[in-house]
Amino acid sequence: MTGQLKDHLRLYLVTDPQLCAQTGIVETVRRAVAGGVTMVQLRAKHATTAQRIDLAMALKAALQGPGVPLVINDDVTAAVAADADGAHIGQGDIAPDKARAMLGPDRILGLSCETPQTVRDADPAYVDYLGLGPVFGTDTKTDHAQPTGFDGLADLIALSSLPNVAIGGLKPDHIDGVLASGADGMAVVSAICGQADPKAAARAFHSFKPEHKT
Repeated sequence: MTGQLKDHLRLYLVTDPQLCAQTGIVETVRRAVAGGVTMVQLRAKHATTAQRIDLAMALKAALQGPGVPLVINDDVTAAVAADADGAHIGQGDIAPDKARAMLGPDRILGLSCETPQTVRDADPAYVDYLGLGPVFGTDTKTDHAQPTGFDGLADLIALSSLPNVAIGGLKPDHIDGVLASGADGMAVVSAICGQADPKAAARAFHSFKPEHKT
C-alpha cells in the first residue's frame, strides 16, 4: 500500500470553499484532477457533518473515473457515512487510534504534524501518512504553527518512515525545494483553488516527480 499511497500523495489538493466559490468545489476538483491532481482532501471547516457528507458524495462521483482518493478533513463520521477513501485529522482532533477504529483497517488516515515530537509520536499502527508543515505561512489556515521552511521540512521527514506530504503556502516555484527535502507529495490550496483555471494550475506542478523507493 505504501508505494501506491506515495503515488497518490504526489499532488494533493486541499479544498477551500471560499476560494472555490466562483467555480464550485466539485467543478474545481474535477478540473484540477484533469490537470494532474492525484489526491483530494475535502476541507470545509464551517460546514456541518451532513453538508460534508453531501459534498463528499458529489466529489466521489466526480472522482470515480480517475480513481483519485478522497479524504475528509477533521470529520471521521462524515468519511464513514460517505464511504470516502479516508480521513485526515489534526493534533487537536480525534485521537488516531479512535479514528482508526471508526474507519476500519482499509481506509486511509492522515495526520497533520507540525513539530518533531508529533512526528515521532505518529503511530504507523493507526496512521498511513503525515501532513508536514506549514512550510510557509498561509492565509488559508490562520492558526498554523511557525513555518518550517525547507530545512525544517527535511528535518521532519527524516524522523518518520511514513509517507508524507508537505503543506503550507506551496506554489510551483517551490517544487525544487520540496523535492530536495525528500517529500513524497505537495499539498496545495490557493495555488489551485484560487485560480481561474484549476486544470492549468494543476499542470504547473507536473515537474514534481519524487523518486519513490518501496
